[in-house]
Amino acid sequence: MGANELLASIEDVGRTPGGGYTRLAWDPATMALREWFAGEALALGLDLVEDGNGNQFAWWGHGPDALLVGSHLDSVPEGGPLDGPLGVASALAAVGALKASGWAPSRPLAVANFTDEEGGRFGIACLGSRLATGAIAPGTALGLRDEDGTSLAEAMQAQGRDPRAAGPADWLADVKYYVELHVEQGRWLAPHGAAVGVASAIWPHGRYRFEFCGQGNHAGATAMADRHDPMLAYAATVLAARELASASGQRATLGRLRVEPGSTNSIPSRVTAWLDARASDQGELEALVAGITARAEAAAAADGTTVALTPESVTGAVEFDHALRHRLAGLLDAPVLATGAGHDAGILAARLPTAMLFVRNPTGVSHAPQESATPQDIDEGVAALTRVIEELG
Repeated sequence: MGANELLASIEDVGRTPGGGYTRLAWDPATMALREWFAGEALALGLDLVEDGNGNQFAWWGHGPDALLVGSHLDSVPEGGPLDGPLGVASALAAVGALKASGWAPSRPLAVANFTDEEGGRFGIACLGSRLATGAIAPGTALGLRDEDGTSLAEAMQAQGRDPRAAGPADWLADVKYYVELHVEQGRWLAPHGAAVGVASAIWPHGRYRFEFCGQGNHAGATAMADRHDPMLAYAATVLAARELASASGQRATLGRLRVEPGSTNSIPSRVTAWLDARASDQGELEALVAGITARAEAAAAADGTTVALTPESVTGAVEFDHALRHRLAGLLDAPVLATGAGHDAGILAARLPTAMLFVRNPTGVSHAPQESATPQDIDEGVAALTRVIEELG
């Protein structure tokens, strides 16, 4: 089955009324997709294995120096149809085509479905690969809680998994390369007339939590001059983030907000906001976050409120393995481009040579329903990944 057909078979899973997708770690939608992945692995005659972190692998042979390909199946809330699933479907399609042709790998080959890549439920991205590589301590990860107060450990237990098995994974020692295909996030390939590109690097990026605290009070009975409203410092921080990121050519987004008590006729007592910041190098990232924080502190002081910043996850710049990326770019005659988005390939890069392929996204939109790739470009992506498997496998 081709990637377009595989994607069509899951197009209703986690679909929301607005046309997007909400597939969060260990929720019913992702559990349905895990079952789908297991079924497709069985249909291809692959051996399904799940590690203690919930990462799924469909193996064609076992042993050292393996080639791993794949991506993830979860999404951000109201996300698009391709971020993650395109890579998994393309890998399954490539393996299916190679099996049908009679080709056999010279090394073990596996298709991966990494769990909780987006961090849409527990707040930290790439949890499956971070746990597998030891980039996050099991106790820290398992204690993370979603908006309803459910911990990762509780969510895993509810789905029949033993959270005590979470942590560094044995399979890493057997993997020689990891190659991840992904829909393009941004719009670089279309103007350059290319259906497929090869990643050079991932910008350093982080997630940070701002806590703005003030004095809750009555919206009608409290004079404007007597207020200590934390929403004002938050609003100033949003504007500062846009101003400072735009001036330096970086990225800053405040896209998640919690207001307490959340009453229309009450002045808030607390505003919690999450900053996503990305930059071309580590120094630029640190300067951007420091600048935004300084502006937040100044705004809070002017209103008699307070603000505190807590980094929740920060990932440094990732340079994909130079030899591997140049080898693939030459093999595919594909352009090389950097990305501002994080991926499991970026986490695994600390432990083994990794590479990424991007499939053209004509809208340039990602993490939203308008995310897209044409059926023809998806086929081009599968063909490229198939050539990579033949080259490395």
